[in-house]
Amino acid sequence: MSRANDEQTVALAAMFQAASLVDQIANRGMVPQNSLETSIYSLFVTDPKISEDIFGGIHDLPFNLSMGLKALNDVVEKKKDTKGNNVTNYVLSMIMLEQKLSKNKDMLNTMGSRIESIKEKARYFNPEEENPLDNPSSFTHSNVVANVASLYQDTISSFSFRIQVGGDPRHLQNAENAARIRALLLAGIRAAMLWRQVGGKRWHLLFFRSRLRPSLRKIMK
Repeated sequence: MSRANDEQTVALAAMFQAASLVDQIANRGMVPQNSLETSIYSLFVTDPKISEDIFGGIHDLPFNLSMGLKALNDVVEKKKDTKGNNVTNYVLSMIMLEQKLSKNKDMLNTMGSRIESIKEKARYFNPEEENPLDNPSSFTHSNVVANVASLYQDTISSFSFRIQVGGDPRHLQNAENAARIRALLLAGIRAAMLWRQVGGKRWHLLFFRSRLRPSLRKIMK
């Protein structure tokens, strides 16, 4: 079994998780806290030893990326019609935006420095924790999420192509939900960057699904 396939599966699952969370917030206004924490926290893991460390480590992947793994498995096994599917469309859009981002070095530098700045601020929003920066819950504080959302608006939103999120207007017009959606879109784009770095290509989603099955089974067991 290829290590590259494992890493691509992890990155794809992270994209599908961020996209699924966006869809749930847009339509229901609520999401599983652990899945939200995993996706947002991944933005701040900037020096992992292996890809799995970005999402809490190998042993915790089945739990931390459970939503994304299920959504990806549904696509691989064709359990759901992906045409017109919001989650799949969000994933494809994340890949497209990451391609644009990867060509803009100034924007990448800006994002890197601001992520570090937001990371430092996060420690003050969970002062009771001995090591708040080691706790993913520190990064889902509304102030931290708002800062990440602002970063998304100042950078990714400047591209002519934008992700159009559909859902219930009552949830979409809520300021906190809008901030969480933008932060999660950025987390999805970060996962798309990882996917490209480990050899993923857009057309793999169409033609290489069978290669993902062994890795999915291994991770989800």
